[in-house]
Amino acid sequence: MHQVTMLREEQRPLRSAPREEDAALLAEVVELRARNEQLGQALASRALIDQACGMMMALAPCPSDRAWGLLVDVSQHCNIKLRDVAEALVATTRGRALPESIQRELRRTLRRFHVADRR
Repeated sequence: MHQVTMLREEQRPLRSAPREEDAALLAEVVELRARNEQLGQALASRALIDQACGMMMALAPCPSDRAWGLLVDVSQHCNIKLRDVAEALVATTRGRALPESIQRELRRTLRRFHVADRR
């Protein structure tokens, strides 16, 4: 019995509230996990966006930085995330129709590009 008592005496009491350092560490872990998730999503989206940029380079024709800007314009005017615009554009290579709002804005953006290019 003496040994059982010794084990209980050696146990540290549980705290009802975490220490300030523990709370700060936990907050940092949560923030880093969120940032890691965002970076993972960004990497996954990047290949898709690069494919869409290539398509824009062929449609316009223009250099890659201008193609990126054209995609951004379509995204902003449609109020649709860039990766969603890119996904819809790339999906047309697999036989899917481009949503009407993106199609309409893409035509407008390309028209503005060609008018500006003639100047």
